[in-house]
Amino acid sequence: MQDKILEAEKRLKPILGKRVSIFEAHRMSYGRDWSPRMYGDDNIPEMVAVPRNTEECQEIVKVAYELGIPVIAFAGGTGMGGGVQAWKGGIMVDTKGMDQVIEFDEKNMSVRVGAGITIWHLNEFLAKHGMWLPHQPESKQASTVGAAIGCDNDSTFGIKYGKMLECLTSAKVVIGTGEAIEFGHRKASMTSTGYKLHHLFVGSESTLGIVTEAQLRVNYLPKTRTVMGFYVRTIEDACFACEQLMTSGIQLESLHVNDKQRLHFYTHSYRVKYNREPEVPEWAEAIMFVSVAGDQDVVDFFCTKIRDKVKDIASEVKEQEIVTGYWASKHTLQFEPFKQKWPDSQRERKFGAADVGVPIGNLEKMHDAFVNLSEKYNQKILGMTVYNECPQKISPSISFAIFVDDHDQTNMDNFYKFVKEMSLEAIKLEGTMSTYIGDGDRLGGFNQIEHGESFEYMKKLKSMFDPKNIMNPGKKFESRWIK
Repeated sequence: MQDKILEAEKRLKPILGKRVSIFEAHRMSYGRDWSPRMYGDDNIPEMVAVPRNTEECQEIVKVAYELGIPVIAFAGGTGMGGGVQAWKGGIMVDTKGMDQVIEFDEKNMSVRVGAGITIWHLNEFLAKHGMWLPHQPESKQASTVGAAIGCDNDSTFGIKYGKMLECLTSAKVVIGTGEAIEFGHRKASMTSTGYKLHHLFVGSESTLGIVTEAQLRVNYLPKTRTVMGFYVRTIEDACFACEQLMTSGIQLESLHVNDKQRLHFYTHSYRVKYNREPEVPEWAEAIMFVSVAGDQDVVDFFCTKIRDKVKDIASEVKEQEIVTGYWASKHTLQFEPFKQKWPDSQRERKFGAADVGVPIGNLEKMHDAFVNLSEKYNQKILGMTVYNECPQKISPSISFAIFVDDHDQTNMDNFYKFVKEMSLEAIKLEGTMSTYIGDGDRLGGFNQIEHGESFEYMKKLKSMFDPKNIMNPGKKFESRWIK
């Protein structure tokens, strides 16, 4: 492989100059993402290349295709599934050099961008025009548009706007042969002609190609927003109540439901910051947060209706600081150092999660499995959060979060045993193994249990776009951790 890398560097230097490197000091920062793994367990790529446009990305992939070198697309590095781990070696393509706003079409509410622009910076640009991209993952300061497409990550506002798929109308992709192809339907919001091939790249983890440009449908910024919190008896009560809220005509902008462990996490953060106890009903087994947005009179009307609709099953959170703290963790990201357990707790143990999804009626059963399996594998529980990512319906995308000790090999091994059994339980409960992290290097191959015969058709699709299997090889179809 080393001879191939040296040959690739020789060919790419005239095109990329200093933006291609085999020096270890340049490569080290690309050795891991946020996925749980042992301290010091890095997969450092053999080369890093930073293209600034589609044409340069093509040249990188063409050289890799000819020489048979793996290619991995890298963006913010905040994924939790090992999707960018170069465990088969190769060239790491840092897409953040493709960070341009290529075209802004305000009249048609559309923007075309390089895939390396962060969602944060794109929204800074759009805000000047009174618009925004409503796909808002919690990692938006680092998460790029390309990463959001490749990982299919969750959004704070999914229950109103959906995820990146609802925003994406077209994408330019460099596939495994080095060809650059436009997939999608330009600026139109929908189509019924041909196959919706651009959908294939959402959640593909760059195994079919590297997205270099994206056409996105954007929205006008809401004029005002109100965020509320409510204590509830059970997780299912909260979800069914919100289903009824939407049936009544109330348009929720965001909805997150947290179990008792997460509830204690927020109240503990409040206690640490303000040195006093919050008022929490003894019967409360969960907490839900909702937001509504729009014109002030509409927001006021919805808030009144929400309070009236849930009064028999919920108690509104009195301490606005708890709501503000929650909203900081999900959207504003305005953290005060050492004043809350998150993200400062990451200095002690690392965040890990099983991100399974199950139907609304099986949430409590899945939570029981979470508690039991965490105990079985000696995992320290952070808590369960139910996100909702389909417009105008309850659609549980669940984070079963724990703290992982990355200095303890047994604890790390047990974490992946925990993820495996949680995944199997979700399938039993008519759900899915992953809703926002993806396969990465953990669920590949093992996910055939979920997909059955269609798994072989996925392999055939892979070979069509990537005939030499150089695009992020191993991901989707192999696992280093779960067998």
